[in-house]
Amino acid sequence: MFAYLQKIGKALMVPVAVLPAAAILMGIGYWIDPVGWGGNSQLAAFLIKAGAAIIDNMPILFAVGVAFGLSKDKNGAAALAGLVAFEVVTTLLSIGAVSQMTGVPADQVSPAFGKINNQFVGILCGVIAGELYNKFHNLELPKFLAFFSGKRFVPIITSVVMLIVSFILLYIWPVIYSALVSFGIAIAKLGPLGAGIYGFFNRLLIPVGLHHALNSVFWFNVAGINDIGRFWGDPAAAYAGLPEAIQGSYHVGMYQAGFFPIMMFGLLGACLAFITTAKVENKEKIKSIMLAAGFASFFTGVTEPIEFAFMFVAPPLYLLHAVLTGISVFIAASFDWMAGFGFSAGFVDFFLSLRNPNANNPFMLIILGLVFFVVYFVIFRAVIVKANLRTPGREEDDDTAVINEFKGEATSNVKLATALLPLLGGAENIVVIDNCTTRLRLEVKDSTIVKDKEIKKLVPGVLKPSATTVQVIVGPHVEFVATELKKLV
Repeated sequence: MFAYLQKIGKALMVPVAVLPAAAILMGIGYWIDPVGWGGNSQLAAFLIKAGAAIIDNMPILFAVGVAFGLSKDKNGAAALAGLVAFEVVTTLLSIGAVSQMTGVPADQVSPAFGKINNQFVGILCGVIAGELYNKFHNLELPKFLAFFSGKRFVPIITSVVMLIVSFILLYIWPVIYSALVSFGIAIAKLGPLGAGIYGFFNRLLIPVGLHHALNSVFWFNVAGINDIGRFWGDPAAAYAGLPEAIQGSYHVGMYQAGFFPIMMFGLLGACLAFITTAKVENKEKIKSIMLAAGFASFFTGVTEPIEFAFMFVAPPLYLLHAVLTGISVFIAASFDWMAGFGFSAGFVDFFLSLRNPNANNPFMLIILGLVFFVVYFVIFRAVIVKANLRTPGREEDDDTAVINEFKGEATSNVKLATALLPLLGGAENIVVIDNCTTRLRLEVKDSTIVKDKEIKKLVPGVLKPSATTVQVIVGPHVEFVATELKKLV
């Protein structure tokens, strides 16, 4: 189950990767016209509306992107099936259609159907379409129907299946919607404290890849919160349609702002703690690793190379990291220091959000970040030394012959792929090679023969979600390593 959820999480990165484009367009637009929001500049209006075209259509992007991401051969027919699935569901379950089918006046139809165009439904349609593609893309029909065989059959069967799904959703979507709204509002009603709780669980769920589900409630429009959409949307309508129960306790950006101090500064303090506590003979190697990982975290907000370097070797530190993240989100929300992101809480998104009219005292997040840099360094260093944790550079010496030159250094992707292949059991053990933003996602015949210790000398971490699944944490350049590994296999 966890392995499949992680697979969906990986597929989600396809549409999520589009969001930075919206952030860049709208960020530049708001920078040009921070007062009129496009009213005083045609160029600003052009850029803001262009970005809104992405932000306002995230559900359909999720349907298309997830279907494409789940398809075995990443074929466009899967994306088309995702689009078909989404259009069938959202059309059949619109308020007007539901009213016509049930005979209930439109103003008495459950408000859940007014929110059917959301990311949750988009993801659901994408998952169903992706799986239907994998099952039927090689189907051969009788000769008189041969034109509709294979990939052409997928959108057809998808439309039929979505009729059944729509009928089911007609009865269960109001229940699901109510549960999601209740969950989100229960935390959101707590105001800054709820934001802090969300920040804590956001980090805590990363090892199992379930943070995407949590994010969808607060960042997107599943429960009416839609923090990212509201931050980058029309400032005049920033609080329009907000659930009544959280009015007064919600501020636009409160589920994003507190991540900037952690990703841009706090984790850099952790990197410094790892460097200063490493064994003398490992300091230079760990310094090169942590400088590269720290730059990725600061500049882009990609934190996995750092987090996977210690989450399994020092779980108490990772729990502490989750707690500190929650505290940062709580503080930023309490003082109304707001900034937003389209991809992650790195410098690029921070810079682009500075003149967004929904931003508020964003430079205070820099000061808060400097404080967290010191806090992370002092606390992490003290805990590592006191508990003698085996953090990067402090591992027990062993007599393995694995060369460490590949990890964290300016080494070619070819060399890293070549070094990883035998440690993964060789080409004969690898069934499928795939990747997400920072991880190699592999299906293997037997994960027990994969040499974890040796692999960890080359990359930040290794996961084995199941007996036939292996994930290798590589970093932002993982796509190129995956390409080279595919060539070798």
